[in-house]
Formats: sequence, C-alpha cells, structure tokens
Amino acid sequence: MPIIPTDHPDRFALAEEAHSRPPEALETPTRATYVAVLIEQDDREREQAHLAALCELYAVPPPPPGATHFSAPLGDLRVKWERHGEFSGYTFFATGRSPKPFSEPAAARLPPDWLAAIPGRTVVAAHAKLVPETNVLPDAAYLAAHFEGNVVVGSEIGDGAGLAYTDFKIHPDGFSRFLVVDRGFTPRQAGRTLQRLFEIEVYRMLALLALPIARRQSPRIVAIERSLAALTDGIAQGRGDDEALLHELTRLAAEVESGLVASQFRFGACRAYFELVTTRIGELREKRLPGIQTIEEFMERRFTPAVATCTTVSQRLHDLSERVAQASGLLSTRVDIARERQNQALLASMDRRAKLQLRLQQTVEGLSVAAIVYYVAGVVGYLAKALKAGGLHVEPDLIVGIVIPIVAVLVLIEVRHARQRVRAAEQAASQAITK
Repeated sequence: MPIIPTDHPDRFALAEEAHSRPPEALETPTRATYVAVLIEQDDREREQAHLAALCELYAVPPPPPGATHFSAPLGDLRVKWERHGEFSGYTFFATGRSPKPFSEPAAARLPPDWLAAIPGRTVVAAHAKLVPETNVLPDAAYLAAHFEGNVVVGSEIGDGAGLAYTDFKIHPDGFSRFLVVDRGFTPRQAGRTLQRLFEIEVYRMLALLALPIARRQSPRIVAIERSLAALTDGIAQGRGDDEALLHELTRLAAEVESGLVASQFRFGACRAYFELVTTRIGELREKRLPGIQTIEEFMERRFTPAVATCTTVSQRLHDLSERVAQASGLLSTRVDIARERQNQALLASMDRRAKLQLRLQQTVEGLSVAAIVYYVAGVVGYLAKALKAGGLHVEPDLIVGIVIPIVAVLVLIEVRHARQRVRAAEQAASQAITK
C-alpha cells in the first residue's frame, strides 16, 4: 500500500458525502408514503428517540448518534429517514398493489399513532404509487379515480422509461398524490424517480414558506416608501427641522432593518429551494403527453410567479434600506454643516469676548499701575514729611515727584515680566498636550 501524507480530518466524511442518501431500489408495484416535517434544533434528540423506538419494535438497530440518514426494513415495510438543515423527511415503502387507488398507503402498516407523534410540523405529506405499464395510456377516467377529478399534470419521464402524474393537491386525508407508471425503470431508477418527485414537492412547499412573509411585508414597504418620499421632499424643499427629519429617518431605517432581519432568512431559503426544484424537474427529463400540462409548465405558471413575488419584495427591502441610508447620509451632512456654522459663530463670539476681556484686563492693569504708583508715592510723601519734621532739610513734594516716575517704570516692568511668565506656562502646557 502506498504511503501518503496524513489525512485531512474530514477526508472520509467528504468522500462519503457523494454517496449519502442513496435512492432505494424499488420493484414494481410499490406504494410509498413521504412525510416532511419542520423541526427545531431542540427537538432533534426527541426525533432520534422516536425513530429508535420504531426500530426497537421491529428489532432493528437504530441509526447511530449524529447520523443524517438511515434506511432499514421493518417487516414487510421499509423506512428511509433523512435529516436536512431545517426539516426531516420520512419515506415508507411497501410492495404490492392496493385494491382501490391510494386506499392502503404504505404508512398504514406503521404502528398506530407513530406517524402522528413525529416531532415537528408537517410541510409535506404525500402518497405515491409505482405501477406497471398497461397496453394503453392512463385515460381521463383512470386519472380521475386516482386524483378525485382534479386537474392532473404529468409527462413522460426518464426519456420515456416511465410516466408521472400528480395534481399537486392536498386530498381530504391530508396527503397529496403521485402516480408513476413503470415502462422500463431499473429498480434504482424507480427509486430515484419517486425521490425526485417527493423532493420537488417538499422544496416547492419550503420555498413557498416565504410567500406569507412577502404578503405581510408588502403593505409595510409601501407605507415606508411613502414616508420616505415625503421626508426626501421635505429635505429637498428645506421644510421642517433637520433634527426632527433625521430622527424620523432613523426610525424608518430601524423599521426597514427590522423587516430585513425578520424576512431575509426565508427569502434566501426561497431562492435556494427554487433552484433545487428547477434542478429536480430537469432531472426528470420530461416529454409532453397529449392534452396534459407538464410538471415544468405547471411550475412556471403556478410556482415561479410566487417565487418572483418573494424575490421582488426582498429586493424592494434592500433597495429601501439603501435609499433610507442615502437620505440619512444627505441629511446628516446638512446637519453637520449647520452645526459647523454654529460652531464657527460660537468661536467668533468667543474670540470677540476674549478680545473684550483682554482690553478690560489691560484697562484694569493700567488702573492697577496707577493705584500702585499713587499708593507708593503717598507712602514716600508721608516718609519725606516725617523726615522734614525730624529736622532734615528735604522737600517732600520734590521727593514725591522724583519717586513717581521711578515707581511707575518698575511696576510696568514687573507687569510685563508677569505676562511673559503666563505665556511661557501656556506654551508649555500646549506642548505637553500635543505630545
């Protein structure tokens, strides 16, 4: 055996993925029942336990923990279980014919109430019959007996290897119906055909889960678009207070985002399931039967418009979000410009006040200098008079006259030094902040 580098931890799991969920090999005639349920993550353990209980009744090993698909014989019945992202599918097969059309479905062989106790909510329940070909094509009476007189769609499938019929209706028993005529299927091909038909139905229903959301969102979108148009017009005409308009735009943006969050998962799933439906129909390789609409034509007329509605609503929500964001950005810019103007006016007012304060300060400094000189001159005058009274020959007025200019100069010099010290302290603080 050749020696190879260490395996990637997911190598074998990824290699087996191509072989997961293989179709059952079916012999004709066969009856099948398919049930698909939406199931929450918290109910996965209950689902596993419910399936294990069924296996225990028939002494069959249950699926291992973490398994995503399982197939086993249960007496004269065969079960196939598949776990998908948001739903699980159960298919039951029983060989043989029923005495009347769909009168004894495969699920009738299950223990009583087991099917109804499956965790989750049913999105699809369908019966299918795989019958051998007769000498003539199924006529209107034959199809009416199987589909209770409803309008039937169908076609040749598998390049003529079989015929498939359905009415895509839920019948009084809660199940839809598929009739497949075997013209030359291999057992695996027959199993793939039934699997594709069931998948078309479940993916169609899962895609359409977005339609009620789209219908609920449409009136909401119209109301938001009208409000946005009025607000945008108000912005263009300069009507209303900018702050109030911005607050209203913020509210609209929150409402749009709420709609996006509530709907985008389902809308995204709708697009993905629509692609799967289209792919599965293509795999049938249909050919038209006289007077009967093909499955592809039925989907184009009845299913595709519903998906288009969901896609349109989703796109309108995204476009609306962008338009609200653009209007908010435009208004925010205008509000910012208005605030800048207010700030500039405030700074200009503060500058004027600072200049007035400087002038007042200079005036006060001048008065302070005069007061100091006056006070010192008075002190010197009293001192000179005291000296004269003591017998010294001094002239108080002359001494005061000489002292006044000297004191004035000294005081002015000290005031100047004080200003310089203040400026130096301010520059040092500004440099410290910059660093």
